[in-house]
Amino acid sequence: MSTYSLRGLRWFNALSDASPSIPGLPASVQVADGSLGGRPARFIAVVPDPGNPFVRARNGEVGLLEGWGLAKTVNDMIQADRDKPLKRAVIAIVDVPSQAYGRREEALGIHQALAGAADSYARARLAGHAVIGLLVGKAMSGAFLAHGYQANRLIALRDPGVMVHAMGKASAARVTLRSVEELEALAASVPPMAYDIESFASLGLLWDTLDVEQIEAPTLADIAQVRDCLLRAIADVEATGTDLRCRLGAPNRAASSTVRELMRAQW
Repeated sequence: MSTYSLRGLRWFNALSDASPSIPGLPASVQVADGSLGGRPARFIAVVPDPGNPFVRARNGEVGLLEGWGLAKTVNDMIQADRDKPLKRAVIAIVDVPSQAYGRREEALGIHQALAGAADSYARARLAGHAVIGLLVGKAMSGAFLAHGYQANRLIALRDPGVMVHAMGKASAARVTLRSVEELEALAASVPPMAYDIESFASLGLLWDTLDVEQIEAPTLADIAQVRDCLLRAIADVEATGTDLRCRLGAPNRAASSTVRELMRAQW
């Protein structure tokens, strides 16, 4: 029995309607061009690859191959759509347990690979592509920063297995010299320390959250509901612009908004 999650792959297949994957990319980076409501879209997911030559990136982590693969497919799309009146929407399906931690990764520049991926998503957004991040599983550490976080809109499925944080609980406990139980108690009163999607939503970073019947094996009704939400998110982006100011309205982001106002006034 596998120890890794297949949620990302299953939702990728469901939403792309089993469109053929684009060749020339690592097996862990699945990309397909399809449509949403009659408009073109590129679906992207990072998935487990037990045969990955980098052993630290075999369970769905975002490592060197994944970072550069994401950067390539998004860059290729930007170039291909540069002069088109209707640019493809980008659907980043997120189920990534972490970035790939290893000596080889550090030596070969994982920071550059992941920065390249994040930069490509940001440039796609600024070039007029509606970039939507769909959280169906874990969205952890640098993996989420590289794949999904630069989206115009973030949508999450409500489920205990959908969580967002800078690092796993065990790692966070070691770094903060606390027990996992102490961290969980702290998270109850400090939303940024929590892992659950409701706490993340309270920070204003999610555009919408959805309940589905079968998150591990989406039903036709689940797929239709998510497709409808993706279309509404794309329409919202096209109506309001490509920036990320929509993330600053939540009560738990009041201090961030105040700091930005003061900086703008002093600048």
